[in-house]
Amino acid sequence: MVMQSTQKTVRGIPDVLTTLGEVLDPEIPVLDIVAMGIVTSVEVEPDATVVTIAPTYSGCPAMRMIENDIIEVLTRKGFPHPQVKISFARVWSTDDMTEEGRAKLRDYGIAPPAPRPGEPGDPADVNRTAACPYCGSSETMLKSFFGSTACKSLHYCNDCLQPFEAFKCI
Repeated sequence: MVMQSTQKTVRGIPDVLTTLGEVLDPEIPVLDIVAMGIVTSVEVEPDATVVTIAPTYSGCPAMRMIENDIIEVLTRKGFPHPQVKISFARVWSTDDMTEEGRAKLRDYGIAPPAPRPGEPGDPADVNRTAACPYCGSSETMLKSFFGSTACKSLHYCNDCLQPFEAFKCI
């Protein structure tokens, strides 16, 4: 993550990142955009605060809302002329999620993405099962590759008999 400041101020990049922690993903409201890993850079300049984000995928319907929420929270907190850039130059990956973000998903009842078994795009990514976020069992099965949002799949735990969603490994 590239972070730079062209001025030395009391309110620098750490302040912006803390503030961005208030912006929640509208599709997964337990995750903020910093824990999600979509904030790729922050620039604090005398006349502007520029935040660059990477969409989770090119058709993500939440990006416009996230962009508006970033501008709103930075404006409310007094950062100068907030701007948001959406960059497709760097592809977002579930590897960008923080450990805190993964724990929040699990606590919310969504299995976090597991580490990749191989190279990105490995067919095992699509077909593997996820550990149950309720009981931790690995005795689960994929019921549907499609969950309530494009980034999640539907699973079932054979031990605690709970259905659950898992965040897809992207």
